[in-house]
Amino acid sequence: MPRWRALSGALFRVLAVWLVSSLTLLVLAGLLPDFRLQSPGDESLTRTALTAALGAGAFGLLSALVWPLLVRALLLVPALVLGLLVFFLNGSLLLLALDLIPEGRGQAAPETAVIVAAAMSAASSATSAFLAVRNDEAYHRRLVRLAGRRGRRAAVPATPGTVFLQLDGVGHDLLREAVRGERPLMPTVARWAGDSHRLTPWRTDWSSQTGASQLALLHGSNEDLPAFRWYEKDTRTVVVSNRPSSAAELQRRAIARTGDGGLLAYDGASRGNLFSGGADQVALVMSVAARRGKHNRSRAGYFAYFSDPANATRTAVSFVAEVVREIVQSLRTRFRREVPRVKRGGLYPVIRAFATVVERDVVVAAVIGDLLAGRTAIYADLVAYDEVAHHSGPAHRDALQVLRGLDRALALIARAARHAPRPYRIVVLSDHGQSHGPTFLERYGLSLGDLVRAGCGLPVPRRAGRTPSGAEARAAARAALHRPEEAAGQHPERTAGPGSPHPLVLASGNLGLVSFPDVPGRITREELDRRHPALLATLANHPGIGFLLVRSAVHGPVVLGPAGTEHHLATGRLIGTDPLAPFGEGAADAVRRTDRFPHAADLMVNSACDPATGAVHAFEEQIGSHGGLGGAQSHPFLLWPVELTPPVPDGEPLTGAEQVHRVLRRWLGEAEGPQLPLGPAADELRRGVRPPEGFSPQDPAAQDKSR
Repeated sequence: MPRWRALSGALFRVLAVWLVSSLTLLVLAGLLPDFRLQSPGDESLTRTALTAALGAGAFGLLSALVWPLLVRALLLVPALVLGLLVFFLNGSLLLLALDLIPEGRGQAAPETAVIVAAAMSAASSATSAFLAVRNDEAYHRRLVRLAGRRGRRAAVPATPGTVFLQLDGVGHDLLREAVRGERPLMPTVARWAGDSHRLTPWRTDWSSQTGASQLALLHGSNEDLPAFRWYEKDTRTVVVSNRPSSAAELQRRAIARTGDGGLLAYDGASRGNLFSGGADQVALVMSVAARRGKHNRSRAGYFAYFSDPANATRTAVSFVAEVVREIVQSLRTRFRREVPRVKRGGLYPVIRAFATVVERDVVVAAVIGDLLAGRTAIYADLVAYDEVAHHSGPAHRDALQVLRGLDRALALIARAARHAPRPYRIVVLSDHGQSHGPTFLERYGLSLGDLVRAGCGLPVPRRAGRTPSGAEARAAARAALHRPEEAAGQHPERTAGPGSPHPLVLASGNLGLVSFPDVPGRITREELDRRHPALLATLANHPGIGFLLVRSAVHGPVVLGPAGTEHHLATGRLIGTDPLAPFGEGAADAVRRTDRFPHAADLMVNSACDPATGAVHAFEEQIGSHGGLGGAQSHPFLLWPVELTPPVPDGEPLTGAEQVHRVLRRWLGEAEGPQLPLGPAADELRRGVRPPEGFSPQDPAAQDKSR
């Protein structure tokens, strides 16, 4: 910031506090009988206002000059006694300030002076805090002081630490556009991308959503996680990735599968994530939010942040402003008749403000505290953009404004890293992108559940239900408020309950899952044709359906497309054109991998995708969606410091969150600088195929072996 701009901002804040203090004096002079600002018989309002301004100025000047000396002199006074003395000392300073006013125009009884001084101090503090809401410089200093008061650890290694900052839902192409031009949308990220960092795209699995990606990024495996929500026949339960109980179970399964605690198991911190990554320090982590008692530290981040009144004021004011901003933006969208659009009323403005303000501020403060404590590995998720893009659209101006705020958050974290007791490398990444397009319901007038019921010959309701907005942020808000989880039957897309002979339909973005609860195991194509002869043709030939996956007793997994096209995944045989062709390279491998999951649905339905625009049709009420294949949702990014080894050799793709996890593991092992081992194992390590046998990023002996 230019020096003249900083000075002008400081001068404006001083004048604003002076004005508020003067008005406070005028109001109190009119309310309190033992306090006056004018001589007897003098009714001049101008002179009274001038007296108030002089009194407020004198009181403020004395507080700035004398108060620090008084506090230093009273350091040995017990805290309780000092707390009581504060009021009397403030009152004494006010009496002294009134005596300095010419002609003795200001007078107050001693007991009244205590009340007036307390009210003026409160008014000036509130004004200063309000003006600091948009002042990142003051906010940064306050967070550093708050973290510093918590103390640093006795021994902090001199080797570099690593911070992984996840921008939830920001795709590779969107980020590339946000850092272009002379005045980029994200100037901090643009500076990194053009100098100290390199940008690399990667491709998600079929389930392109936070649950699948982050479980693999933090715990190394997302095996048997077919979607954001799915039905498990063996337990007769619906699993939803962002519910605390489901997240805890998914994390337990991943640890049991890999035999490893997670990416953050050694001196790590997990902030704002679905999963802990094995970290001992957690805040706002969904997988531990269901715990009760002293072992649940997930909500401790809220208490630590809001214990500072200035932080509480900043966040509260920003929260209200964000609610108003969402209401105004929603009305503007409706008045301009912008399409596509979804309903944004009800509790959504509050949920959006929670994601874009409260969760962001708490996570950033926690990360700054981790930096100043010198932790080795920190992973934080910033969900603001993802939540807004669901309801406004990935490239809509409302969502792009959120990117500016995220860039400021990254700048705060980077500045705090300069005060840390060890150097830090900042890695920025995303878990998935978002694809735009009108919802399936808006485009075709019926939901996926209605279409399935029609194909099964069941009655279709006249009015289709709508999926509640703010699904991901809603769960985080409920966990923060210690509210019980939403019941499994509250999802309107579901057409039947567990054990019913009717199909159970669940939606995860533009990926739909159809299960038949009364059939044990995966139902076969042949059995489906016998029970519901029209279902597969109804789905495959609908213009809003791109393809569907079904298991055949004869041919194994088969992908069905429109006009009788088929792709037999076991043999590669095609009947007609390939129904997976519009979904790009790697689509067949992604679908084939999901097919082997034990909890894959009987039918996995992916919406159509326009190859030219990347538009899809979400089966939920989202015009920016992710969860399946098609468009930008499958292409997140990795922005990494140049001192680290490349994620993969030039020209090779980076595919799947599990491979990205191995890259992140490798980078944690490069604390002493880039590791360049020789031989075949080194080539595999650089590709992220597998770490060398016995390699652990926290084991110095294993690091020597990897060299």
